[in-house]
This record gives sequence, C-alpha cells and structure tokens, in this order.
Amino acid sequence: MMMLFYFSLCFFCGIWVFCSDRKHLLIVLLGLEFMALVLFLFIYYYLCGYNYEFYFVIIFLVFSVCEGSLGLSILVSMIRSCGNDYYQSFSMLQC
Repeated sequence: MMMLFYFSLCFFCGIWVFCSDRKHLLIVLLGLEFMALVLFLFIYYYLCGYNYEFYFVIIFLVFSVCEGSLGLSILVSMIRSCGNDYYQSFSMLQC
C-alpha cells in the first residue's frame, strides 16, 4: 500500500513539472520522461506482484523510447528554426 502512495506521489510530481509554467521545452520533456519512468516502475511492480509475464513491460519501454526520441527531434528542429527553446521567443505562426 505504501508503494502505491510513492508511485502516485512521484507521478503527480511529474504532472506538476509538465503542467507548470516553464521557460524551456527541455524541462517539459524531462517531466514527460519522468512520468513514463514512474509508470514503467509501477507496471513492473504490479506484474512482479502477480507473477505475470513481462512482455507488456518491453512493449511499454519501446513506446516510451519512441516518445522520447520524437520529443528530442521536435526540440532539435525547434532550436534549428527559432534559435532557442524558450516558449516566449517563438510563435506557432512564425516558426
């Protein structure tokens, strides 16, 4: 029961970082990766507790890595087109 509290606390900390007003896109991407890591640990803990197979964990890690690489590619393309990753320095109509 205590592990569920820790997982939910860590997950809501990741949501707080993702939803708070940050200046850099990289911090938001790190918050997303932290939430994916907490979800991975929760799924792994759940599957270990009930002696299930771990195929879903591998599939989840593959999708998590794809999400991270997509976020980094968007960050790199934004830095190349706008010059930095500040939210205030670009407009969706301009970049």
